[in-house]
Amino acid sequence: MDWHARYLQQARWTEQLRAYLFGKAGLSAANRVLEIGCGSGAVLVDFPLKHGVHALDISLPALNQAARHAPDVCLTAGDAARLPYSTSVFDIVFCHYLLLWTAEPGQVVAEMRRVTRPGGAVLALAEPDYGGRIDYPAALGELGDWQRQALRAQGADPQLGRKLAGIFNAAGLRQVETGILGAQWQAGFPQAGLDLEWQVLAEDLPGLAAGDDFQRLKTLDGQARANGGRVLYVPTFYAWGLV
Repeated sequence: MDWHARYLQQARWTEQLRAYLFGKAGLSAANRVLEIGCGSGAVLVDFPLKHGVHALDISLPALNQAARHAPDVCLTAGDAARLPYSTSVFDIVFCHYLLLWTAEPGQVVAEMRRVTRPGGAVLALAEPDYGGRIDYPAALGELGDWQRQALRAQGADPQLGRKLAGIFNAAGLRQVETGILGAQWQAGFPQAGLDLEWQVLAEDLPGLAAGDDFQRLKTLDGQARANGGRVLYVPTFYAWGLV
């Protein structure tokens, strides 16, 4: 599984939302920016700022990839729930598809707030809520059940998205704005994107991926996309607020 390709795909999904939120947060005037849970650096590849950009991840292999894809970024290995930075040192701190994977999302946001200067901004750019997933034709709804089970087995919270507003407000952030990423679906979705979706499912569901049901649903998915009747929607929440 090419996880950098997957993360780039997710970054494309949020490209317009990031432009909107970074604009409201004042990115163009920022001097020090931090991404928490940067992974392979997918969001940082074409980042608008070229100086003063920092990023943290707990995975050394991920940081090695990020160093190749975003060589101008200052990278640090560390735990998002216990950030190795002084208080009030960044203008903007953000994360992207991260909080659902953390054991203490409230603590992570509190730490993001701590290292952000007064008047600075904290942003969670994308947190999905698989509890609200919609699949059509209805027979494909089983995929959502499998996905939620797989995420829970990996320690993730498949319904984190709906909790995001409460987490930001509980962290003491001001003027919190929350919403849901816009969505579209179409039969012309690039084949490479479809292949990635099924690779992720196979990675998450190794015990099911070799079974007849998995192949049956994959065939049904392909047929529904070919005739323009496929709908797959996962509500993806964002939140941002001021310190």
